[in-house]
Amino acid sequence: MCVMLYRYRHQPLKAVYLTGQFIVTLLRIPLWILLSIPRSWRPRKSWSLKRAVLVKFVRFFMGLSAKTGPIINHPNYKAITLGPGINGLWVDPVPKLITGKLEMWMKATSVTPVRIPGYWTHKKGCDIKVGVTPLLGEKVLYHLHGGAYIRLSAHPSDMTATVSRGILQHTEAIYRVFALEYRLSSSKPFEVDAPFPAALIDALAGYNYLVNEVGFAPTDIVIAGDSAGGNLALALTRYLVEYKGFDKLPAPPGGIILLSPWSDLGVPHMSPGSSYNFVDSDYLHPTVGTVNYAKDSFLGPLGLGAAVRNPYISPASLNPSLVINFKGFPRTFIVAGGAEIIYDQIIILRDRMIQDLGDQVTYYEAKDGIHDYLIFEWHEPERTETLKAIAEWV
Repeated sequence: MCVMLYRYRHQPLKAVYLTGQFIVTLLRIPLWILLSIPRSWRPRKSWSLKRAVLVKFVRFFMGLSAKTGPIINHPNYKAITLGPGINGLWVDPVPKLITGKLEMWMKATSVTPVRIPGYWTHKKGCDIKVGVTPLLGEKVLYHLHGGAYIRLSAHPSDMTATVSRGILQHTEAIYRVFALEYRLSSSKPFEVDAPFPAALIDALAGYNYLVNEVGFAPTDIVIAGDSAGGNLALALTRYLVEYKGFDKLPAPPGGIILLSPWSDLGVPHMSPGSSYNFVDSDYLHPTVGTVNYAKDSFLGPLGLGAAVRNPYISPASLNPSLVINFKGFPRTFIVAGGAEIIYDQIIILRDRMIQDLGDQVTYYEAKDGIHDYLIFEWHEPERTETLKAIAEWV
């Protein structure tokens, strides 16, 4: 199935296919505009013409990558990608902080700790040296990017960096963001690499860097994750909570921000009236095929069984064998788009967290928001309104 999924991945077939699609798209765009002029024909009547067309374009672009593999070569964990104003550095692995379930999963999957890059982004106008010791009480944002664990990057040039820049712009209390280039998962027809728990091991190293090398107090760290990054933020926090007090493991963070968190990698939440009916109002599409590829790549040797029963992987799983609680978690800000297909699993996650944390959980919903809408600067006014709400919460 995956071989068919990426059937145009080899050159020169890839270039020929993409060139043809580019030419055809010049005809598609006027057609998309015409079909979106009547409000009743748009996925949501409240959407602007611009949003209706842009969502179609993003969905189309993702469909192309499902046939060709990566269209844009993103930076990855193997090197620091430099450039004007890029503040990159290496983060050392922390094997001594790995214990319990994480150690067991690491051995079962033959995953090993490695050093990975991280990137600092500073608020405009602030003269801060890279990695300088924080001021007393200074807060920092630790960003874990989205991309289904198989794409995108922590690099400041990546589209997910708009989340960091947006929070920096609107939040007075935060002057800098650290984003970690955790390992992405892959499987056949590409090289088999970095299944779970590789990203979690990397995220732990980045958190340790902020606490034990830079000098931030755990209570002054806010972990933010969008989409798969939200899943990773939850997994990292769960590990810090469950193994609190182990050796020199840092304490849990002061707060977490979950932006459209991918909360269930198991069986899709499909039923009459479910959010899978929002398929026309979101750029994620369950029939494209990359979702299953992402799951297979990330789960690796642990397989689907881990996806439905493991609270580190699927905290919103509907499987009755899942045992989960959120006791000890820090205060949490959850964001969902009312037009995204994983809306239902985000609501399940929200309700489970509220059951254990009560008013420590703040939920924010953009009624007509698509999945991970904060990464799209054109998604207004919801994007700015959400960033202001996050700033007030911080």
